[in-house]
Amino acid sequence: MRSPAIGLLLLASSAAFAGDAAFDRVVHEIESHYGTRHMHIPFMGMADFVVKVAHPEGVTSFKMAFFEDLKSPPDAGAWRELDRFMESLPGELRPIVRVHSRRNGDSVYIFAEPVGKSTRMLLAVFEREEATVMQVKVDAQTLLQSIEDPEHARQTFSSRDR
Repeated sequence: MRSPAIGLLLLASSAAFAGDAAFDRVVHEIESHYGTRHMHIPFMGMADFVVKVAHPEGVTSFKMAFFEDLKSPPDAGAWRELDRFMESLPGELRPIVRVHSRRNGDSVYIFAEPVGKSTRMLLAVFEREEATVMQVKVDAQTLLQSIEDPEHARQTFSSRDR
């Protein structure tokens, strides 16, 4: 009787960890490729807990990693390598946005899972010497409402209006 319950618990927890595989892989690859470690951010665990309880704007969880002092600034050749790496993310994440700036060397990637009741999105921003990776799980209905009404989304997320 206890075996099925334990099996279900393990299955559920492995699915949760599998969802983080893409985020963890990106963080690990940035650390190994650029020879840096992500910065420790005080109270980030507490912030994630508050998000899980309060669900601000439909967000149910998030992870974030910041990197400084990247050893090799991006160029056109590095963009192709970065594109190949980002397109090989595990799981059901699919690319939505990929932008490279020739002016300042920045690259932005946005990936998302197929939409269900909620969806997971991974955002990665690479600047010349810095990178930020963020994963959010958001209520799909709230996300779609934000996309349909960008002015409301701007007001919600803009610090100038508060």
